[in-house]
Amino acid sequence: MTAVVQAYQFALDPTPEQEAMLRSHCGAQRYAFNWGLARVKANLGQREAEKSYGLTADDLTPALSWSAWSLRNDWNQAKTGVAPWWAENSKEAYAGGLANLAAGLANWKDSRSGQRKGPKVRFPRFKGKRAGLSCRFTTGAFGLAGAGRRHGQLPRIGVIRTHESTRKLARRLDAGTARICSAVVSFRRGRWLVSFSVEITRQDPAAVHPTGVVGVDLGIKSLAVLSTGEVVPNPRHLEAAQRDLRRLQRQAARRHGLDKRTKAVPSAGWRKTQARIARLHAKVACARRDGLHKLSAQLTSTYGTVVVEDLNVAGMMSNRRLARHVAGVGMAEFRRQVAYKAAWRGGRAAVADRWFPSSKTCSGCGAVKAKLRLSERTFICGQCGLVLDRDLNAALNLAALVSSRSWRVTENEPGGNPCKTGTRLAAGTATGRPLCRSTPCREATAHDTLSHVS
Repeated sequence: MTAVVQAYQFALDPTPEQEAMLRSHCGAQRYAFNWGLARVKANLGQREAEKSYGLTADDLTPALSWSAWSLRNDWNQAKTGVAPWWAENSKEAYAGGLANLAAGLANWKDSRSGQRKGPKVRFPRFKGKRAGLSCRFTTGAFGLAGAGRRHGQLPRIGVIRTHESTRKLARRLDAGTARICSAVVSFRRGRWLVSFSVEITRQDPAAVHPTGVVGVDLGIKSLAVLSTGEVVPNPRHLEAAQRDLRRLQRQAARRHGLDKRTKAVPSAGWRKTQARIARLHAKVACARRDGLHKLSAQLTSTYGTVVVEDLNVAGMMSNRRLARHVAGVGMAEFRRQVAYKAAWRGGRAAVADRWFPSSKTCSGCGAVKAKLRLSERTFICGQCGLVLDRDLNAALNLAALVSSRSWRVTENEPGGNPCKTGTRLAAGTATGRPLCRSTPCREATAHDTLSHVS
């Protein structure tokens, strides 16, 4: 039994009056976010100006607190003057916008100070009217409603009919194994959606082979190549929809669309075409997500350990010839699904280090090639003479990485401009990473190369 927080998403069929209220709540959340951001930027600008005048820290304007609690208290004191219409919406709409602002400011501050890993987080920016519509509710009357299991309830909006049945969540609520924590309403892909964050107790069976290990090599030609030899073909949903997508985009270009310079109002035909384009993109996204769910569920229900690579997807997307194909695979989404589904079943999802040469390493003897072009689809080892498919060889190396204590490195030929020997050995011993990308001459233990997600 595992206690997790899981989201249940349902499509909504609101009436015109309810849709207007939903848009009003989403606009209220955006307004509160922009109001708080304007106050924070004004305070920071005032303090910077005073510092340029030579004032000491004690003489500066007091800094504003960025916590959600402080921002909400300031809003309650000023809401009557800045937003006389605030009573038309639920208080959760304004609280949600200020909470999002507090989280964004905290992430920016931690990123600047080095406490947050990953890419640098930019300072929050103002949200426009054409930004994504969403609103979060944490208190009030929200959840499922009605005996037919086709209705949901939201604060101040009331009971809304859902486009699909809510029986999966209703059964858990009736059994007492679930508790709804919050609800998020959003407008995506041309429809209104509600997502309930539910705290549930799962009882998923263990994997068929709890001690089994499988390596997964993701790619473009094939969606995944497993260390067992199975090849999962890439359905290429986006490529299959390119013909219809081009036709609709050409149709939209011939019609009067939105013009920010002249403030021209788009025509009804342009809006209809844009709606059809959004539905086509939604169809592609849903098909891709469904395929990844089936693959990740199959792997985690069969093997106790699933090994994937920490791929530099952002770097791969910089190649204009491969960007669309890489985006159509959904590598990050697959890794995310494998991580939480393995945890549900008591397994583990292991992630190989980004610098681990899975494609260049021979799965037979462990020799590492200095260079391996992308066009070379067959791996040929110069040491033991192994001839194997490139992706299958990488999957075998990923699977063996869990049980092996170290992997051997052999220099077959100089790779580019290698570093000096002394500097290279010292850096490789201390950090386990080469000083240049062209130096395949390091030795690392499995502890340095492999990191467990769960």
